[in-house]
Amino acid sequence: QVQLVESGGGLVQTGGSLRLSCAASGRTFSSYTMGWFRQAPGREREFVAVINWSGVITNYVDSVKGRFTISRDNAKNTVYLQMSSLKPEDTAVYYCAAGLAFSTRDETFDYWGQGTQVTVSS
Repeated sequence: QVQLVESGGGLVQTGGSLRLSCAASGRTFSSYTMGWFRQAPGREREFVAVINWSGVITNYVDSVKGRFTISRDNAKNTVYLQMSSLKPEDTAVYYCAAGLAFSTRDETFDYWGQGTQVTVSS
């Protein structure tokens, strides 16, 4: 069992930056692929970024490439999402998730956090 707690969301102006953190419980964190997803009001949840267990392999949705960076610290059981050059369309609730497969599909992730709100004002 893995419990995930996100933090770091907030209100930021267009062009600003935020760093989201996701702290995981359990001793097997380093075994899991970690992903970030987001859901805007009235829209379906979408994939944002994923990182494999070692941190060597990452993947991003096209709309955030060059602006967002996913990373992890297995010693701290934490995954991060550094977000820069934020746009109003990045406004959403951001969720971290853990799964055993390296995937961009939400159905492959077994554990989810409660989410953290990111609001980008224009």
